[in-house]
Amino acid sequence: MKSIHFDKRSRRAALAVLGVAAAGLSVVGGPAAAAQDFPANDEIVTSANVSHVVNVAPTGPLSGPASVGTDLAFSGDHAIVGNYLGFTIYDIKNPKSPTITSQVLCPGAQNDISVSGNLVFLSTDARRSDNSCNSTSQNDGTKPYWEGMKIFDITDKKNPKYVAAVETDCGSHTHTLVPDKKGKDVYLYVSSYGPSAALPKCQPPHDKITIIKVPVKNPAAAAIVSTPVLFPDGGHPGKPGTVDTGYVVPTSGCHDITVFPAKNLAAGACMGEGVLMDISDREKPRVINTVRDDDHFAFWHSATFNNAGTKVVFTDELGGGGAATCNAKIGPTRGANGIYDITGRGDERKLEFRSLFKIDRHQTDSENCVAHNGSLIPVPGKDIMVQAWYMGGVQVFDFTDSRAPKKIGFFERGPAADPNTGGGIWSSYYYNGYIYASDIGKGFDVIDINDPATNVARGHKWTELNVQTQYGYGK
Repeated sequence: MKSIHFDKRSRRAALAVLGVAAAGLSVVGGPAAAAQDFPANDEIVTSANVSHVVNVAPTGPLSGPASVGTDLAFSGDHAIVGNYLGFTIYDIKNPKSPTITSQVLCPGAQNDISVSGNLVFLSTDARRSDNSCNSTSQNDGTKPYWEGMKIFDITDKKNPKYVAAVETDCGSHTHTLVPDKKGKDVYLYVSSYGPSAALPKCQPPHDKITIIKVPVKNPAAAAIVSTPVLFPDGGHPGKPGTVDTGYVVPTSGCHDITVFPAKNLAAGACMGEGVLMDISDREKPRVINTVRDDDHFAFWHSATFNNAGTKVVFTDELGGGGAATCNAKIGPTRGANGIYDITGRGDERKLEFRSLFKIDRHQTDSENCVAHNGSLIPVPGKDIMVQAWYMGGVQVFDFTDSRAPKKIGFFERGPAADPNTGGGIWSSYYYNGYIYASDIGKGFDVIDINDPATNVARGHKWTELNVQTQYGYGK
């Protein structure tokens, strides 16, 4: 399947080959995309209700050909942005003029990131010579290697300190922060995949996740407490095919998990399927429903609850983030979002499909574009989301009516003048009045939306935000 779904360890190589961008958005099932003029190289275009505030290009040790911007987390007046080379802490007290507080050089794809109080957690999903920040790549599985979770103390944000590491089977592609019910510990649900008989620490079958318990007052004591098997039957066996003809990646773990702690719920995007879990016992999550959609989903990538915890938006990362799937050939029903209602009660709850949603501005065949990471915009009584689409840019859409989602606004860049700065936007999240985006090659973007549908969200203030750990924001 690696020839179809780009290998998680070679995404940068795949993106470097493609190297350009453009975008738009729409409701699946709506009118066909009209003829459009594509933006010029690096030209920024937006809908009338969206404006670009500022871009901070990669700099210092987290720049150059090996730099790949990834996910974001937020703490007070700071945004923390992951990169294949480490992470950057930005001061965003003035969103129109963010500044770099500190940078940590600590290579190890993807460096998926989260924050809890004074602790930062960093995923390493690449075989490294050891667990230090001075490690080197070690792709020969017959030699000693390390991959897993790293923990940093950012009490002094100008001088983060590396305090602990926990090795996990198959590394940590992504992780999800889950607070305990007493506030003494946090759990990390580690998602990983890609087992191989040639890898001593990543043996098949790999139908599990890894749960790490971190004592907040003693993070150096972090340790694995359970490795629950979510797919005792082996999960989806997969379906052969190509990006054009359709395929399904076999389930061998999960790609990403989103939790709603107050509701004791989790939604897992697990390669060949989507799952709904009860996490009342943080160390023993239980799968209560599993869904598959072989006609539309190739790779279940991520999940987002609505504010009421009654819906889940799943994304399909068709082509692994490195393929052109926002074109007429692929069409409007693959590489999209699937919107599901949660019906029933207790262990009888089920995920019920309602609709698909995909951007409608066709991209060229050289532009990687597919549904990727996004977050809710805190508008009480509405379900509104901002989302990254790689070279498709950023879009905002309303899925209050699960059967009829509708577009609100967009931001996009034209083809990258320098292919080394291509790849598009990895994550775009709303935080305290602005949209913040991590671009694979361009760096850190601040975007503003001024629309009657979203302006009420300006009054909501978070003190911390990990998008995969959802909290309610009012009725």
